[in-house]
Amino acid sequence: MSMNGKTSVSRRGALLGLGAASAATLAAPAVAQSGRTLTMVTTWPRSLPGLATAAGRLVDRVNAMSGGDLRIEYFAAGEKVAPFDSFPATQSGEADMYHAAEYYWQGRNRAYNFFTTVPFGFTATEFTAWINNGGGQALWDELSAEFGLKALMAGNTGVQMGGWYNRPVRSIEDMKGMRIRIPGLAADIFRAFGAEPVSLPGGAIPAALFSGEIDAVEWVGPYNDLEFGVHKALRYYMYPGFHEPGTAVSLGMNKGVWDSLDARQQKIIETAAAAENREMLAEYSAKSGRALTQMQVEYGTEVIRFPDDLYAEAARINADTMQDIAGESRFSRRVVESFLEYRDRVMPFSKEMNGLYAERRASYLDQAKQQEVFDDIVD
Repeated sequence: MSMNGKTSVSRRGALLGLGAASAATLAAPAVAQSGRTLTMVTTWPRSLPGLATAAGRLVDRVNAMSGGDLRIEYFAAGEKVAPFDSFPATQSGEADMYHAAEYYWQGRNRAYNFFTTVPFGFTATEFTAWINNGGGQALWDELSAEFGLKALMAGNTGVQMGGWYNRPVRSIEDMKGMRIRIPGLAADIFRAFGAEPVSLPGGAIPAALFSGEIDAVEWVGPYNDLEFGVHKALRYYMYPGFHEPGTAVSLGMNKGVWDSLDARQQKIIETAAAAENREMLAEYSAKSGRALTQMQVEYGTEVIRFPDDLYAEAARINADTMQDIAGESRFSRRVVESFLEYRDRVMPFSKEMNGLYAERRASYLDQAKQQEVFDDIVD
């Protein structure tokens, strides 16, 4: 995650970036006091469905609801700053806000991962519950303020697939030596498997993939993967993803800008972000199934389940990583403890109600399909 303000992005080492600058040393944002225009930069290419369109919808909502009091001008990745320079640009006041995923900033504090997704973590619904009702937002505010920022949840892609590979993954041994694009704490798991994690922004994935720079790629899921044409380069699509069970997108604002807004303006931005958090998840739910079927039927994509022993080892490695992060600072321990305690609180309901329902629904509908129960309806 290049932090030098240039429009090019280095493939390696970018995620770690520069050290943190304290809020006190940040440049004051240049903003007017009323009827102002704010700039938003993103880590997504403008043409990318789902992520970039979510950023555009958020901007449109704020602009419409404010009645001209606020106007956000939106710059996609590379149009104003390089994708991973969105953080320092917003921090310094070069931009007023970013639309991104917080785990891109883990080089500053690994606790940032918990505000995007962590392996074996929350589903989208559970994540929103933790942020809004479990103390997550207060912890996020504390972390963001350390860097002169204010962040809000502004979207979710839901459970992600396990990624694309140049060979089927039948065992952990198959991971060894594989160069895979994968961000966040999942990179620690794949590194322990013997793979070589590579950090790349979304827009750089197609070129790296088709040039052979990487052997495998984890991106988002069928909806975005189809758009990027990943299925044209790799055939094997692994599932289910353990690494990103409910990946949140964030709206991060320069805290000086946020604090200068009046209560109404802040509420408009909060409302727009919350609305997009719902709509983005609905969009991915609506379009990913269709995209997966298309790749299987038209392009011969092979969807293969991860072996159980790989899943078990991933969980063990991830538990060790959680302990490591908790030991980094008192604040990190508070984040990890809050996250794990809330996960323990919501898992029984998710397992016994949501999970069991989904399992039984699938079983019943498979039987009904075999018995041609719905044929008259769908014809």
